[in-house]
Amino acid sequence: MLDLKGQRFAEVFEPDNRRVWVPLRDIPVHVQRAFISAEDKRFYQHKGVDERSLIRAFIGNLAQSGRPQGGSTITQQVVKNVLVGEDVTYERKIREMVLAARIEQTLTKAEILELYLNSTFLGRGSWGVEMAARSYFGKSSSELEVAEGALLAGITKGPNFFNPERHPDRAKQRYTYTLGRMAEDQVISADQSRSLAALPDLISFERPRRNTGFHFTDLLAKEAKSIPGIESLTANSQTVRSTINAPLQRATEVALQEGLARYESDGGRAQFDAPEGNLADAIRKIEADQKPAAGKPVALKPTWRLALESARFPLYDVHWPSAVVVEKGGRGGNDTFRVGLADGRIVPLTARRGGALRNLKLHDVVLVRVTDGKGKNASAQAELRIRPQVQGAAVVLENRTGRILAMAGGFSYPLSQLNRVTQSVRQPGSALKPLTYLAALEKGLQPNTYVRDEEITLPPINGSLRERDYWSPKNYDGGSSGVITLRKALEHSKNLATVNLLDGGIDSTPQLSLDRVCALSVEAQIYKECARYYPFVLGAQPVRPIDLAAFFAAIANEGARPAPYTIESVEQQGKVIYRHPPSLTQIGSADRASFYQLKTMMQGVLQRGTAHAISAMAPFVAGKTGTTDGENDAWFVGFSNDVTIAVWVGYDNADGRRRTLGSGSTGGSVAVPIFEPIMQAVWAFHAPKTPLSPPSAEARKLLVAARASDDDEGTNSNGKGLVEYLRRDRNGKPVDARYALVGRESIQTTRADDSPRQQGFQPWGAPWDDRSRWVQPQRPASGGFFGLFGQRDDWQQQQQPRQRQYQQQQQNQYQQQRRPSYPGYYQDRF
Repeated sequence: MLDLKGQRFAEVFEPDNRRVWVPLRDIPVHVQRAFISAEDKRFYQHKGVDERSLIRAFIGNLAQSGRPQGGSTITQQVVKNVLVGEDVTYERKIREMVLAARIEQTLTKAEILELYLNSTFLGRGSWGVEMAARSYFGKSSSELEVAEGALLAGITKGPNFFNPERHPDRAKQRYTYTLGRMAEDQVISADQSRSLAALPDLISFERPRRNTGFHFTDLLAKEAKSIPGIESLTANSQTVRSTINAPLQRATEVALQEGLARYESDGGRAQFDAPEGNLADAIRKIEADQKPAAGKPVALKPTWRLALESARFPLYDVHWPSAVVVEKGGRGGNDTFRVGLADGRIVPLTARRGGALRNLKLHDVVLVRVTDGKGKNASAQAELRIRPQVQGAAVVLENRTGRILAMAGGFSYPLSQLNRVTQSVRQPGSALKPLTYLAALEKGLQPNTYVRDEEITLPPINGSLRERDYWSPKNYDGGSSGVITLRKALEHSKNLATVNLLDGGIDSTPQLSLDRVCALSVEAQIYKECARYYPFVLGAQPVRPIDLAAFFAAIANEGARPAPYTIESVEQQGKVIYRHPPSLTQIGSADRASFYQLKTMMQGVLQRGTAHAISAMAPFVAGKTGTTDGENDAWFVGFSNDVTIAVWVGYDNADGRRRTLGSGSTGGSVAVPIFEPIMQAVWAFHAPKTPLSPPSAEARKLLVAARASDDDEGTNSNGKGLVEYLRRDRNGKPVDARYALVGRESIQTTRADDSPRQQGFQPWGAPWDDRSRWVQPQRPASGGFFGLFGQRDDWQQQQQPRQRQYQQQQQNQYQQQRRPSYPGYYQDRF
């Protein structure tokens, strides 16, 4: 498996089947004959079983104890490798002989030899001559020389026993025997045999190990099964060029792991259960092997470091350094710890919660985060890292192609193979709100259109008259903002404003508006079916992160939705048998202008809204936070010109317990800190940082740039009015849809001094947002502390009639049809 740049990333194979199949014609004849000479001299004469070899083995077994000789032919070894296994029993041997005779009746000698040369184990984690040639000599089997082929043929009898690195004397003896047999069979001359006396040179070997991309590789294997003509990746020897960006993949996993650990650590939820292991036994063994002896060199590394280098721990894909406790001491009962790192340094160990270190023992291994000290005399130290219970997911999708560049399906693959990017569905919360605003923009509303962020009650869809079937949503903070623009409603994720759009903002009735949003979600392939109930617009229906990322990529592309994929091409024997086709699909229910307007509004989420913590990214990134009811899920999905990144954080709750992220744990505070380093890695490893693109030529024809006025409440951080892209009319002027949902008179009345909002009223008494233009009502002057309470009741009594009147207006809005609109609103969409 190759990465996006064509570099080797991973090997995928069944257990005990790490092989690359090559046809017999590609294996040199001298290599074929070397194996025949060493293993089965009479291969071309017998019919699957060589009676002479059986008798010789039987006599040898009677004469000596130990593992019995088998006297197996190459055909029998094929049966053993492929069919019956390696049990050392007479029953297995009889089955092997019967099947060998049947195979000889079915296959030709060439076919049997090809099976054998591609199935036999040759050490170094290699099955077959092709993988062995690469592992031992760094070349293809077609390039093997006589000596190299003889070495491989010789060690076939026992790859571990005749290992040329650990047992060079044994390997040399077996190698010489093979050359002698080849000379007897006239494969080589006696002079050649003598000239090849020395063992051929070997390349250094490091067992292939990988510590990243396991969820991605699983998805790739699953995707391969959907390709016609490919049963599975491991059914044949194949080279797969994938979409993964290797350094970005690692950075994504690091960001997710660090973000999840930080969340639990900062919130006091992290609990240290046990170390990752203990090296005491390994250290004692190394010390025993290193006892001083005459002429024996002394190890240059301390034993704890040698043990740490050779140890393998369960969480092999967690990118925190392992450290071993080498010093434990203290005064007055306060233990202090020093740990050794793989690079040889010994540094102090700290923990945010001191009790976490209490039960550590000498030579325990823990995961740490190493920080270099600041200042002239400061030294490095290691901070303890604890496995979090909270889970998360992150995916990086290339906008224009759908390539999955990086994917982390959970904290650690060994702990959970569930890929939460593609196999888990969670409520998106406010991260789904752009869908509703897209539907509103497509119907002709503008980013500066006023909408009521006020209490609203929607009637039941099924026509029920029961009071409990009416739906009255709330904002996250429990308050409301009165009349605000669509832009501000999305930037600050106002639930009430979003729901108010259903009442005349998208279609004539809430039910029809909901149907329109549902249809758009299916067309955008966020869902296969839409759950038709009002909370859907606030993200109540669970979604896969990968599908939400693809929709946001469509927003970045002005409506062109990519189909996510992992496989670029598949090759067999150097021939391309599959190449991924282009996969962009235009979401036709909304034009490019609507998508671009939505993109600018989502850019404001970073500039002024719920993702203001990364406002420095606002010129280059747009996105949307999401937090579900009760803080069960926290999201942030954002995009640049090149990629879309979706981040989800939450508890699996698979054990029946219902754990939430906790009060105040929003997408802006939990998911955004994970998103930021991933986006920085995108700019470092994939595409340069560029400002978000202006509207395309197609969108520009429908839009006109206009600076927002003070009445639109549109101000930038520099105090200047925002530049809005508004739909233009036939004369090239911006369509004034500011009062399409809320009449100018209503806004003026609302802003009058005697209005409920000016007096500070909210439907449930929440204070007015101090970022707005409205001022808090001034309480009557009082004479001292007790004077305030003496006048407080009178002040409240003056406000209550206005508050009751305001609430009654909200409750009766459906019957009284108070919502204004301008004539021809739905027709004049230009």
